[in-house]
Amino acid sequence: MLIPHQEVDITPEIPNTAYKIIRPQNIPFISYPYEWSFSQLKHAAIATLEIELTALGFGLTLKDASAYNIQFLDSKPVLIDTLSFEIYKSGEPWIAYRQFCQHFLAPLALMAYCDIRLNQLLRIHIDGIPLDLTSSILPKRSWTNLGILMHIHLHAKSQAKHADTHAAIDRKNMNRNAMFGLIDSLSTTVRHLKWRPYGTEWADYYDETNYTRSGLEQKEKLIMDYLETAKPCSVWDLGANVGLFSRLASKRGIFTVAFDVDPACVERNYLDTINQQESFILPILLDLTNPSPGIGWVNKERSSFMDRGPVDMVFALALIHHLAISNNLPLDMIAGFFARICDGLIIEYVPKDDSQVQKMLANREDIFDSYTKEIFEREFSKYFIISRKDPIIDSLRTLYLMKRLV
Repeated sequence: MLIPHQEVDITPEIPNTAYKIIRPQNIPFISYPYEWSFSQLKHAAIATLEIELTALGFGLTLKDASAYNIQFLDSKPVLIDTLSFEIYKSGEPWIAYRQFCQHFLAPLALMAYCDIRLNQLLRIHIDGIPLDLTSSILPKRSWTNLGILMHIHLHAKSQAKHADTHAAIDRKNMNRNAMFGLIDSLSTTVRHLKWRPYGTEWADYYDETNYTRSGLEQKEKLIMDYLETAKPCSVWDLGANVGLFSRLASKRGIFTVAFDVDPACVERNYLDTINQQESFILPILLDLTNPSPGIGWVNKERSSFMDRGPVDMVFALALIHHLAISNNLPLDMIAGFFARICDGLIIEYVPKDDSQVQKMLANREDIFDSYTKEIFEREFSKYFIISRKDPIIDSLRTLYLMKRLV
């Protein structure tokens, strides 16, 4: 559960100031809790508590319980802050208790009891969702959950009561058995929180797609041919849904981040990675029209989506019409965006005659005269070389392999 590392023979800048110098394994893609599905955040919380229990067994404790100290490696949550351990002193409380409740328990409770989208509050509150805010949002029925009652509602009241005396519940004396009891109570509370992904627009997309079996099989074969030609080491699949095409890359050993705006899709995708014990795919929640910004001190503590690129290859499959028509984005701006984030591009052009686009235009005026295949190719050719283009059988769609101009 700890990031692997190697000891390295490097002399510290100031002599005799370091016991060991270690080099941790690189994480292929740094992600943040407001980009995780419900189960990703839940598994990260459980991992943090299991690490704390293990540490206590060695006479240590975690001085931090930040969700940002957890990353996903081979589909599993791992602790990346090797220096967050300190000696456990009997009688002292868990100094990271409040932080754990704000970073993990509060967003999980809001997602489970209220609305899955409330995890986005973590984008605003970089040190976790305040407990008084969480308590005010949670419904009355949450008070019957003893764990939520103790660790959120009463914890919030204690914080408010002792705000001026710095003697909140976190600071009470706690013997070793009470410490184990606290961790066990938190673990039980987290494990009992549930969210079932259903009822969203895209979760069952491939059950109702307008591809024929032959068309879908050909599309998969074309993508595999394109990957063989381009040989990327990393892929971002934008609008990945539940990861059908993402896995064409990940199963070839290509590290793939599967982005989607639908929490149900990301949840299903992540649970599939767990069930299938997959190592090269990371499902991530992302609204491409409002992507994760840089936040924190001078907007540098947590990197923006754009700053975590560029990537070798981007998949933009059945996506272009959503950007151009649903979100009124001009093709030249879309092409420029892709040129900033990737060296290679597999993109699908979906014309206005396509049934899915016709649904989009059913209740709005067609003002998209510049949305044509010719203009699409012209605008993308300003940034990319079109290496291949292949029509998808039994459809009006075309698949392209592009390489960014140097």
